[in-house]
Amino acid sequence: MCERADPGDTMSTPLFVVQLFNGLQLGVLLFLVAAGLTLVFGVMDFINLAHGVQYMLGAYLAVTFYRLTGSFFASVLLALPASMVFGLALEVAIFRHLYERDHLEQVLATFGVILFLNQGVKIVWGAAPLNMPIPDILSGSIPLMEGLRYPVYRFAIIAAGLAVAVALYVFVTATRVGMLVRAGATNAPMVSALGVDIKRLFMIVFGFGAMLAGFAGAMVAPILSVEPGMGDQILILAFVVIVIGGIGSIRGAFIAALLVGVIDTLGRSFMTDMLRLVLAPSTARVIGPALASMTIYLLMAIVLAVRPAGLFPAKGRA
Repeated sequence: MCERADPGDTMSTPLFVVQLFNGLQLGVLLFLVAAGLTLVFGVMDFINLAHGVQYMLGAYLAVTFYRLTGSFFASVLLALPASMVFGLALEVAIFRHLYERDHLEQVLATFGVILFLNQGVKIVWGAAPLNMPIPDILSGSIPLMEGLRYPVYRFAIIAAGLAVAVALYVFVTATRVGMLVRAGATNAPMVSALGVDIKRLFMIVFGFGAMLAGFAGAMVAPILSVEPGMGDQILILAFVVIVIGGIGSIRGAFIAALLVGVIDTLGRSFMTDMLRLVLAPSTARVIGPALASMTIYLLMAIVLAVRPAGLFPAKGRA
């Protein structure tokens, strides 16, 4: 007879709440990275694997500016335009020469950019992980329930990400540039035929996308190690977000990012304990971590089976 274990000791309500907030935090960071990436793909049909390095560079720039100014807020504010300038420099020097190439060549070229820039940060900043402190005003924790406190800074990340999401939604839906971006994501050749400089529009989208990814990197610098290659994993998750949400859709990117963040975090935290309800503990310990790492990809497969264009694709792509 197989031994069964009661998962109640580990699947407690406080732990679930903590992991839920951690999932929301991951979700808003994924949105910041995925928002620009989905518009770039939607407007220019350009696959940019190097978008994750903007996240990494944002973190490195924030650390550098913190060392120069001693102020967390000044370092983040300075990292934003610096990330945009660096992203635009990459666009002018490399990416615009790839627009007319096929997707395989774009993938190979931008993968090369990843390798080059990962080595570049090792040369400039060294291979050792860097960090920056959490500002005093955002240190400490907030009580959520008896025996449970949650860090103020992680709440600040969630709030900042949601504020950016609202501002981006207003920009895309209520401004002329936003209208052109939405039109370009729906039918870029038609927009170009109407006299709009689509490459200039792309530069605007690319620059803001680079800045948003850099902002995400700057915000995580106080809670994660800043090191070469840190953007690679979040890039994979960002592509999952784009596929689930729908190419070219800001709303789709936001909803999918929250879904992926929460499901990935809760899956990694509780999958083993859930399997212990039906399997022997030893079997659950073997299967749980492997299944948890597959959860978001299973979600992506299900969404693609039901809605091949994603949950909320840009109009004209459904």
